[in-house]
Amino acid sequence: DKERKRIVSLIKQKYPDFGPTLATEKLIELDKIERSRGAVRSIMIAEEIWQPKSKKKETHREWRQRKACKGEMIQHDGSYEHWFEDRGGEICLLASIDDADSQVWAQFDEHEGVAPTFNFWRGYIERFGKPNSIYVDKFSTYSMNHKLAKENPDTLTQFERAMKELNTGVIHAHSPQAKGRIEKLFRTLQDRLIKELRLNNISTIKEANEFLAKEFLPKFNAKFMVEPRSEANLHKKLNEREKKKLDSIFSRQYEKAV
Repeated sequence: DKERKRIVSLIKQKYPDFGPTLATEKLIELDKIERSRGAVRSIMIAEEIWQPKSKKKETHREWRQRKACKGEMIQHDGSYEHWFEDRGGEICLLASIDDADSQVWAQFDEHEGVAPTFNFWRGYIERFGKPNSIYVDKFSTYSMNHKLAKENPDTLTQFERAMKELNTGVIHAHSPQAKGRIEKLFRTLQDRLIKELRLNNISTIKEANEFLAKEFLPKFNAKFMVEPRSEANLHKKLNEREKKKLDSIFSRQYEKAV
């Protein structure tokens, strides 16, 4: 009974909007109270801190098997949200998830424009290597949406042009459901990451990116990554020519007649 009262008090004070799974993890990690998720869930329901949601019937969609190899296809997108809650305004989280093993890489920026996207992918490629392909939506950074541009297959966005120079394919999704893994990732991060940033009193992009790289992502990947079907890794290292040209590749380029 004494421990139960302490659990209730801690949840109400520190984790009032947490679900049972995350509350259980934080009680173990921060408060050294080791109880099962089921026990914490029962306490939260009994104390009316949390109520289970009724499951909505979802439209059935054809299941797509994961890619077999790491680096074969990386899903990428940006999510605008009040990641710092009332400690800051709306910013963008750029994230990628490997379709084969669900490894996540992410970083915050002001928006999802060309410069932040270039910064994200330059960092990714220098860290992991060049993926075989990148799966994105039809946002203007990634896709030429003007009717006249679509009629000319040689018209590329800055992002498509940079990936072409690096011999990395760009695949465009036709619906949010098509890139379900990255959409599901953002739903998870909008729950877990927002609360982690609050617990660590983080309210700037610089602090948040350091926290992502050093603490959050290593733990998150250790928990949620899966074993790929193949041991092959299709990421390719940058060759010497590409290393020397990175500043040029990840820059805005325009053709002009002289």
